[in-house]
This record gives sequence, structure tokens and C-alpha cells, in this order.
Amino acid sequence: MTEIQSPTAKPPLRAHSPAVSAARARRWGAFFYAEQVLRVMRGYGLSVLMYSVGQPVAYLFAMGVGLATLVNANGGSAFGGVGYLTFIAPALVVSAAIMTAAGEFSFPIMDGFKWRRVFYGPHASPLTPQQIAAGHVMATTFRFFLQSAIYFAIVALFGASPSGWGWISIFVATLAGLSFGLPLMAYAASVTKDAGQFALVQRFIVMPLFLFSGTFFPLESLPVGVQWIGWISPVWHGTQLGRDLSYGLQENPLLTIAHIVFLTATALVGWMLVRRQFIRRMGQ
Repeated sequence: MTEIQSPTAKPPLRAHSPAVSAARARRWGAFFYAEQVLRVMRGYGLSVLMYSVGQPVAYLFAMGVGLATLVNANGGSAFGGVGYLTFIAPALVVSAAIMTAAGEFSFPIMDGFKWRRVFYGPHASPLTPQQIAAGHVMATTFRFFLQSAIYFAIVALFGASPSGWGWISIFVATLAGLSFGLPLMAYAASVTKDAGQFALVQRFIVMPLFLFSGTFFPLESLPVGVQWIGWISPVWHGTQLGRDLSYGLQENPLLTIAHIVFLTATALVGWMLVRRQFIRRMGQ
């Protein structure tokens, strides 16, 4: 007896031919790898959320709400005529992105090349080293943007972003994360032996940038001997742009342009170094 198929039955799925799959990989390989990285992140999404947003929000309460009560009562004029919470909030949004960059562009890169060698599986397919690197950067950039958007929404709920342009600081924080993270990614791709380098990066680069980049007080109020840290810090450049957007920080327009140029240039140079290191480690 002939089997009668339902008119709503779906046709059987068929795999693409090897030629079609290879062509799709060569064209969209970076997006495919970005999807894979995001799926891995989703597996520990709660940890990502707590680290990316929970920890910075704790800083917001401790420094911007608790300490702000004392600062505003005893020296509020030192912060450009705004409350301490408004002053510190853009710095915390930027710092959160850069701290995330310090994690996502260091150990996972070492993991990809040395520990679990997860980069070499996709490279056995038509994906190129540049596509694998671009996919990791794209996925991490999405994480920067999402966490910065959530963090900024919390800041706005506290009334710490009075300007209508404050939302653009989400993009500034994302750019700052790439400005710091891409050169670090290039360095991580060059490391062939784990000797605690990334712990040193956290202690002697990330923390000084966080503490001495005008995060908690204006950079000019710090001793001259440590102000140079802010001048070369993506934290300071991103923070100053965020303050300009969030509450209209009075600053020389040329200095504002310098912030944008610095962040963009370091991100672009970092990306070029990343491409070169990935090709050097895996070949074309």
C-alpha cells in the first residue's frame, strides 16, 4: 500500500556539497567562527554577566554612591561642577570593557594556539588565520558592546548621564576595549611558552592603567610623575570622551580629536599585528 505523505511534511535536509561548503567558508568564515565563539560564551553566560556587569556595578555603588557622599560634601568643585557619581560613571563603563579585553584577548588566545589548540581545527577547513582572528574579535566586540550597553543603562537609571549624547559612550567603551585588547591579542598570539606573562599583564599594566588614568580623580590632580600613564592609556582617552558625551566636559577640541585618533590608531595597529601573528603561527 502506497504511503501518503502529509502535505505539510518537510523535505529531508541535505548537506551542501564540499565545493559549496568551501565557498561559503571562504566568504563567511569570520562570521562562522564568531558564531562558534559566541555559542561557547553562552555556555557560561551567567559568569560572563556577573564578571562583565556585576563587578563594575559593585564599583559603581561603592565608589560612585558610597564615596560620592563624602566627596561631594568636601570637594565637589574639583570635578567640573558635577557630582562625583556623574564624574566617575564614564570611567567605570570604559574600565569594564578594558578589563574584559584583558581576559578575552589573553588566555583564550593562548588556549587556541597551545593548550587545547582550538584554532587549528577550523584552520583545517577552508577558514584562513585572518578569518579565525577576525571571528574571535567580532564575537568579543559584541560582548564589549552588550555589556557596555547594559552598564550604561544602569548608569542612566542612577541619573549619572545627564546629556542626551551619553549613549554614544557605549561605542567609545567598545573602541577603548579594542584599543587595549587588540595589541594584547597580538602579544598573546606570539607567546609560545606560558610563564605567567598574563598575570604580569594584569598586575603591572591593567591595574596601573585603571588606577592612574583619571578614573577616580582628574588626571591633572595626580603627581606629574604618574600622569604619563594616563597619556598612553586607552582608559584615560576613552574616559575623557565618555565624560564629554555624558555631561559635556569642558575640554580643548583638539584634545578630543586626539582621544579619537589615539583609540582608533592603536586598535588598527593592533589588528594588523594580530593578522601577522596568526599567519605566522598557522600559515596561509
